[in-house]
Amino acid sequence: MSHPLIQAVEKAHLKTDLPELSIGDTVDVHLRITEGTKERIQVFNGVIINIQGYGVTQTVTVRRIVANEGVERILPLHSPKIAKIEVKRHGHVRRAKLYYLRDRVGKKRRLRDRRRGLDTVVPEPVAAETAAAPVAAKA
Repeated sequence: MSHPLIQAVEKAHLKTDLPELSIGDTVDVHLRITEGTKERIQVFNGVIINIQGYGVTQTVTVRRIVANEGVERILPLHSPKIAKIEVKRHGHVRRAKLYYLRDRVGKKRRLRDRRRGLDTVVPEPVAAETAAAPVAAKA
């Protein structure tokens, strides 16, 4: 356990607007890039293959393929350089770290999509009789 004063300083720097991230998610990370005096936003999209640490020091490793070459970036989640993180897809995985994706090529690299909300009740379609009843009442 760290000192309470250090915990207070770290708590002040934690971001509160981060989405719930998990291994296998395809994300768009909006990074602030400074070129000279100008600042712009650059999007880095890829699959999360590693999440480690906690608090201010929590990092994610995002992997993408550019020109048939794998590119990985280790991004501190609570850094001011990260403007926004958007989750595009939730991948179905059975591992805590997806380092095996480094050896995969082509379609073998893809992850299955995790289905969300399978336990929710789907409303049944309205029957033709109940839809026609209000029309008959107007006549």
